[in-house]
Amino acid sequence: MMASSQVSPETPSAPHRVLLVDDFQPWRAFICSFLAENNNFQIVGEAKDGSEAVQKANELKPELILLDIGLPNLNGIEAAAQIGRSNHDVKIIFLSEQNDPEILAAALNNGAHGFVRKADARRELLPAIEAVLRGERFVSQRLKR
Repeated sequence: MMASSQVSPETPSAPHRVLLVDDFQPWRAFICSFLAENNNFQIVGEAKDGSEAVQKANELKPELILLDIGLPNLNGIEAAAQIGRSNHDVKIIFLSEQNDPEILAAALNNGAHGFVRKADARRELLPAIEAVLRGERFVSQRLKR
C-alpha cells in the first residue's frame, strides 16, 4: 500500500484549465498548439461563438478563458459579462484584433482581466496568462497609450 504524499510548495500543480473561444478554427488550432508546448495548460474546451462560450464556461468550469470579441450570436464582451455573473473565479483574457480604446475599456469593464492583440499573441500571451493568474491585469504593450 502506498503512503499518501503531501503536497509541498515544490510539487507542480495541476495544469490550468483553459476554454478557448474564437470563431476562426485555424486560430483556435494555433493557440491550442502554442499552449500545448507548455505543460501548465490543458484546453478543456473550445467554442466558436459567444452563446456556446457561456454554455461551456458554465459546464466545464475553466480557470481561464481566452475570448475573442468579434463572435457570432453573442459578442465576446457580452459573453464575458454573462460568464462573470455565474463564474466569479474565472479569469478572462481577450485575444482580439481590436485596438479601439473604447472597445478595450468596455472589455476590461465587463469582466476581463487581460487584453492581448492577436498580432502580439506569440510574444505576449504567456506573460499575459501568468500575470492574470497572479491576480494582475495585462494589456498588450501596443495598446498602452
